[in-house]
Amino acid sequence: MKAIETPHAPRPAGHYSQAVVHGGLVFVAGQLPHDPDNPGRAPGDVEEQTERALRNVEAILEAAGSGLDRLLSVTVYVSDVGLWPRVNAAYARVLGPHRPARAVVPVKELHHGYLVEVQAVAAVRE
Repeated sequence: MKAIETPHAPRPAGHYSQAVVHGGLVFVAGQLPHDPDNPGRAPGDVEEQTERALRNVEAILEAAGSGLDRLLSVTVYVSDVGLWPRVNAAYARVLGPHRPARAVVPVKELHHGYLVEVQAVAAVRE
């Protein structure tokens, strides 16, 4: 097992790694739409938050020797299922034609008042 840490994504605020690589897979911890370059910046709309969370996942995957095109499974936590069409549209813009398996989990609320959180599993590049 190898823990992944990159300054290009938010640093863990608790007892966990940004990701762990094991058996050719990258397990990315849930990523909120924190911007590591602008930590005090207020969150934008749900589309901006979705893209930022996915860019955080992307930075972690790249540090692990993977990428968004290697995503196998994604879990998206959304604070209001009514936002889902907008989240899905932003998600599709970022991922393009790649369509990993995905689950959407409506939740009551997310930390810091964010609207989305993204957790993922990807394959390491061969």
